Amino acid sequence: MQVAALKRYCAALPGAGAALHGPPANILVYSVGGKRFAHFKTSAPQRWRFSLKAPAGRFLELTDQPGIQLARWLGRFGWITIVDVRAMPAAGLRALVDDSWRSAVAKLPKSRRPAGGPATPRD
Repeated sequence: MQVAALKRYCAALPGAGAALHGPPANILVYSVGGKRFAHFKTSAPQRWRFSLKAPAGRFLELTDQPGIQLARWLGRFGWITIVDVRAMPAAGLRALVDDSWRSAVAKLPKSRRPAGGPATPRD
């Protein structure tokens, strides 16, 4: 999946918003209701590395795969970094984003949760 397509996918999820944070963070953050669910690094040398919250129970499995590593600073909270999104199958990447979005939404009060959600529910 191309970076531009993944950015469009993240932004199109219900209630999602994007915010660009400049130096020193240099990240493009996607959030829902103020809860972060994904972000891209926007500066070299890690430009366009993509981080998101791993689905419960899959953290170790995912970080054992080539091209996926523990997210810097957020790894202790179950976040992973995908070094090159172009090397990942698009369907698998969308499923990971959907799970991360759902995790963020689940932390919101019911009154602030957006209607709808990703088309394909995940276990």
